[in-house]
Amino acid sequence: MATKLPSVDAVLIGFGWTGAIMAQELTDAGLNVLAIERGDWRDTPTDFSPAYAQDELRYYWRHELFQRLSHDTLTIRNNQSQTALPMRQLGSFLLGAGVGGAGVHWNGQVWRFLPSDLKAKSHNLQRYGKAYVPDEMTIQDYPVSYDDLEPYYDKFEYLCGVSGKAGNLKGVIQPGGDPFEGPRQREYPNPPLDIPYAPSLFGQAAASLGRHPFPHPAANASRAYTNPLGVQLGPCTYCGFCEKYACGNYAKASAQTTILPVLMRKRTFTLKTNAEVLKINLSPDGKTATGVTYVDEQGREFEQPAEMVILSAYILHNVRLLLLSGIGKPYDPVTGEGIVGKNYAYQITSSVNVFFNDKILNPFIGAGALGVMINDFNGDNFDHAGLNFIGGGYVGILQTGARPIETHPTATGVPTWGLEWKQAIARDFAKTTQINTHGGVMSHRGNYLDLDPTYKDALGRPLLRMTFDYGDNEHRMSDYLTDRAAEIAKAMGGREIKANYRKGPWDVVPYQTTHNTGGAIMGESPRDSFTNKYLQSWDVPNLFVLGATAFPQNAGYNPTGTVAALAYHAADAIKAQYLKAPHQPLVQA
Repeated sequence: MATKLPSVDAVLIGFGWTGAIMAQELTDAGLNVLAIERGDWRDTPTDFSPAYAQDELRYYWRHELFQRLSHDTLTIRNNQSQTALPMRQLGSFLLGAGVGGAGVHWNGQVWRFLPSDLKAKSHNLQRYGKAYVPDEMTIQDYPVSYDDLEPYYDKFEYLCGVSGKAGNLKGVIQPGGDPFEGPRQREYPNPPLDIPYAPSLFGQAAASLGRHPFPHPAANASRAYTNPLGVQLGPCTYCGFCEKYACGNYAKASAQTTILPVLMRKRTFTLKTNAEVLKINLSPDGKTATGVTYVDEQGREFEQPAEMVILSAYILHNVRLLLLSGIGKPYDPVTGEGIVGKNYAYQITSSVNVFFNDKILNPFIGAGALGVMINDFNGDNFDHAGLNFIGGGYVGILQTGARPIETHPTATGVPTWGLEWKQAIARDFAKTTQINTHGGVMSHRGNYLDLDPTYKDALGRPLLRMTFDYGDNEHRMSDYLTDRAAEIAKAMGGREIKANYRKGPWDVVPYQTTHNTGGAIMGESPRDSFTNKYLQSWDVPNLFVLGATAFPQNAGYNPTGTVAALAYHAADAIKAQYLKAPHQPLVQA
């Protein structure tokens, strides 16, 4: 029998970026907030010391920072005709664990979605017609506009101390920035990172072809910086251990380096770690969340009452907990009915390797978002007429650091092992670079999340089942991006280029991105969405669901900037409107 605890004003389930943002905002409003995190406490000086943070075996290959799949995993299949099997080893995406979540090991790539990304269905229907948006494609408009989110994009960028160059200031295009971005009200808080040789070569080649290169916006500080909360970040050392690693230098923005030093001092905030939420509890009529039930690391069960429940875990965990709690109608891909689990999406990537004889590129120098990109082929920045696809992605060189165990590109015809392979690695390691493409994924009727009928976790609960594959739209779009990357690669010179097109069905084995989205999407009506524009559940008004769970489809950008902007947008609505009339909908259905 669960032990019942004293009630709190708000309980947060999961404590990564969105949980930290919401906790900071709600405690500032005077609320008593409890966050429940199923992983460990993680702190920069004790857990991410530079003395051992740059350990490739410990952190990437042995998954120190990632979810332990022996305790909880999910099952995977490409389509309904297949039997889903458990993911036994992390590959395509790297689920975080512990305080800070995946925001601990992210790269720090901070993007704003394009204005047209937020109106994907209406925009593409108007410009290209019904043939480009078939019934099988279940994309929807966001219920918010770029202008709605712009102040919150700005707030997150200044929280993180993002290093970059504005391309559109109040509608005026700025030299050196991204001319395709939506208008921003002010410059980035920090100047761009220092650009190394390979991305510089890419920028020169792209410009020679009439493209518009610019430095990648990075939550890796280019100089010492104090954010609006008074928390200090140090300048990046270009150590090459951002991606998949924590930062021990206080240079990469995370919950630990931007919010927690302030939040953890507040008497109105409590954090419980190593505690797994089993379900969200509901009133007898199912219209009010009364709190949560969780189990601690000793196996003891507790009931935590709360006036407001905020689901702030990773997208896959958010959807699973809604399904386990019986909140919302599960999506049925056969009938198209139901909402929870609908519109799961991901991203599609490809690359082009460039091999030189006469240029030393030193690829081990790196930072999480250090590079030069072009957005000429992202979203609807280019004319899709006659291309038979919608959407796009960015193209560029992102020099994150060529870590020696993980990185060993070889030219065409080189064996995959043996003496010749070793000689090729020794010859080309410092003379090779890779152009990457990063494309969006539209939502399709057959891509969704539900509970697996067979497999269970260590606590006896059904695992989440993922049914996903790329559609023809995504393959055509990715091939187009890869062709554009190859054109720039040729303009860079070099003795050889090797284009790595995305072929065949989606495969969970190789790493791609940790950019899973959808499953409890936001929208204009409960008929087509789980939450309103403030991430408030249509069915349970005192339940808010944060994160990329809300995305109706995935744009060609990394999601974190938009995830944070939506969290701030929701927090403002809670403070300004909801707290004046608790348990009431902020948008009338």
